[in-house]
Amino acid sequence: MPSGSVVPQDDPTLLFTNAGMNQFKPYFLGRQKPEHTRVADTQKCIRVSGKHNDLEEVGPSPYHHTFFEMLGNWSFGDYFKREAITWAWELMTRGYGLPKEKLYASVYETDDEAEKLWKSETDINPSHVLRFGKKDNFWSMGDTGPCGPCSELHIDRGPEFDSDPKAFVNTGSPRYIELWNLVFMQYDAQKDGTLLDLPAKHVDTGAGLERITTVMNGLRSNYDTDLFQPIIQAIAEMSGKRYTDDGEGIPHRVIADHLRCLSFAIADGAMPGNEGRGYVLRRILRRAARFGRKLDMHEPFFYKLVPVLVDVMGATFPEVKERHVHISRVLQAEEEHFGRTLDRGLERFAEVVAAVRTAKSTTVPGEEAFRLYDTFGFPLDLMQLMAREEGLSIDDAAFQAEMDKQKERARAAGAFKESEFARTLEYAGWKSMFVGYDHLDITSQIRFEGVSRDKQFEFVAKETPFYAEAGGQVSDVGTIEVLNNQQPLLSLEVISVRKVGEGILHAANIIGKATHSDLVNHEFGAHLVVSPSHRIPTQYNHTATHLLQAALREILGEHVHQAGSYVGPDLMRFDYTHYQKPTAEELAQIEKRVNDFIRMNLPVTPRTTTLKEAQAAGAMALFGEKYGEEVRLIEIGENENYISRELCGGTHTKRTGDMGLFVIKAETSVAAGVRRIESLTGERALEEFQRRREQVDELTQILVSEGSDPLEKLRKILDEKKKTDKELEQLRGQAAGSAMKDLAAQAITIGKSKLVAAEVTAQTMDQLKEMGDALRESLGSGVGVLAAAIDGKPSLVVVVTPDLVKAGVDAVPIVKELGKRLQGGGGGKPHMATAGGRNLEGIKDVLAESETVVIKYLQ
Repeated sequence: MPSGSVVPQDDPTLLFTNAGMNQFKPYFLGRQKPEHTRVADTQKCIRVSGKHNDLEEVGPSPYHHTFFEMLGNWSFGDYFKREAITWAWELMTRGYGLPKEKLYASVYETDDEAEKLWKSETDINPSHVLRFGKKDNFWSMGDTGPCGPCSELHIDRGPEFDSDPKAFVNTGSPRYIELWNLVFMQYDAQKDGTLLDLPAKHVDTGAGLERITTVMNGLRSNYDTDLFQPIIQAIAEMSGKRYTDDGEGIPHRVIADHLRCLSFAIADGAMPGNEGRGYVLRRILRRAARFGRKLDMHEPFFYKLVPVLVDVMGATFPEVKERHVHISRVLQAEEEHFGRTLDRGLERFAEVVAAVRTAKSTTVPGEEAFRLYDTFGFPLDLMQLMAREEGLSIDDAAFQAEMDKQKERARAAGAFKESEFARTLEYAGWKSMFVGYDHLDITSQIRFEGVSRDKQFEFVAKETPFYAEAGGQVSDVGTIEVLNNQQPLLSLEVISVRKVGEGILHAANIIGKATHSDLVNHEFGAHLVVSPSHRIPTQYNHTATHLLQAALREILGEHVHQAGSYVGPDLMRFDYTHYQKPTAEELAQIEKRVNDFIRMNLPVTPRTTTLKEAQAAGAMALFGEKYGEEVRLIEIGENENYISRELCGGTHTKRTGDMGLFVIKAETSVAAGVRRIESLTGERALEEFQRRREQVDELTQILVSEGSDPLEKLRKILDEKKKTDKELEQLRGQAAGSAMKDLAAQAITIGKSKLVAAEVTAQTMDQLKEMGDALRESLGSGVGVLAAAIDGKPSLVVVVTPDLVKAGVDAVPIVKELGKRLQGGGGGKPHMATAGGRNLEGIKDVLAESETVVIKYLQ
């Protein structure tokens, strides 16, 4: 089977696919039946947290990676221990040619069967079959559920890797490393800790490609293999810094590893951002960019390495090749953005250093260091270097404590919790068949399962016309009449529908009287009716997403791919990959092209085919979506002249003309390299068109431009207003300058300097700062403190004349101390700093205490 996406589509417990078994989890839990009982694959994996995957280890460690390939073979109720052990030994010794005398097999301490099989079915040295406890040789999916003993193959690489006489299997020694793990899932763990036999026994194996490649080539590091070396050599050439396998080569390793991780995540539809997996990707990219600066690469460089990655891995994973333009654009935009963030981070580090020195300390607090790591992506070793340059150190223990707290939060958020409802479905043996492509009104059998948190009754149906939310399309709504002996019992209003395993779960409100005990765990006949007023406009909008993608690719370029969508009856949102904002002319062309397709009244034809045939026909697929061998293909066009071919399980119109009209309502940015179009179809598009016409008519009347161009008249009015505003600003500046001269004349003298502390009237902070500039010019030598109430809140500006700035007087600590009186804080630069707060009455205290505070900083 092909690899699953690194972005899990149907598992909310995971940020990224982190093991080969992730895509097969529904088989192990009994939620789905596998298409094949014997499977082999290479799975793309991303691991960025956990005991063996600390991000800070990537680079210094020869084996740790954020992205790696997990090779595996699987048995779903088919072969078991005998075959798995025999074939593993055969592949390692005969296939890969590894020396038998160097291999060790570990088994679980009570797994007599596995130990016996290793000794009877292979020619391994019997003394090399070792028993270990639960920590090393027992695997479980969670606190409850499928689990079982495992057997691992290890290799002794020789004393040149570790000469410690205590070095051995499972001691953490680099001499003895694990190559392959064979997991035998044979138990179902209960809440009380007891282990029941599973009805079907499974095999799950995993072997890291990078590690096996290293061992087979007799190398010391995964980074020395041809999986990494082309990228590393490109980095060396680009930077002019030669790669070595000591500390000098760590930046090359980090960049090569992180390039692989980010490129595959973006190819599968993930995007850098501020939450969840997007935040993880952003941190990884910033770490790579910071290591790039260690190689004196200060301009964006990361995106230039994507073609090298494509050369190395594009043949095995064509999605990286197909989407390399999108990957490059996203990386470039993110790196450029980080360049600006980095500057702010350096400013923040300078503030932290200043605070440490003010406190007469030599240690940067670990909490502050972690904030720089978490917010600006500064690696710990970089901060340690920066601190040493300032004659300071980092509180590493406190930093690690903050890091541990974050990891604990991540572990808690990522703990796998199995749905109780999934088990109900499994035991009841219910499966749902969706018949809503052809019918909106059917009679079927339903079974009530329980009451949701929202107090809605939940049930499954053997057959249902209700579409379950998927692929961006919202679920159907409608009504159900429950029957008892063919007579109406009660009515239900269906609110939402979702898939759970092989069942389709409906959530509904009861219309009428019925209790929990009357319904739950009971089966009834029912009349199920989908609301046409909800389904039909939803179908319009879903077909519109296909037409829009075709138009976008035609006008903006072939690099455009769908990156997400919302399809409902009210509107359609379509996220797409593009590196810049489309011009107004391009958007007009896109809108026109979609309406061209609508007026052509093309047939929309669904058909079932194989994934290979669909791909050979050039069908578009969603980023990271997992498809089976049989797929549903939506073709728009006729006579082999198709404008769109997409894999899609959603509901659609019969012909493009059904939707009538298409209108783009808005176009915005979602993230770097991803943009969004909101649009309307059908009746709602007509309503939007009429609303816009009414606005234009009203604007024409307001401007009194009947018979003339209202836009031209509006431009003329705005030009006149701009000219008036400019004249007003000049007059206001002159007035402020005059007022500040008057204030400067009333300044008090402190030694050889002057001080002005006054409350003024200002509409905005910009006006207050302009007054501060004027006051500084009028003072000669001194400090100015100006306070104002702006929008009901206190604001403050402190200015220092150039001679005092040169002498070491800084406006920032002055404004911070005075800002406390306003119950706020502030910052800025030595010549001017500002503050805001919540306490309007505090302005009086600021003016009263200004002299005392300023004297302290003038000394």
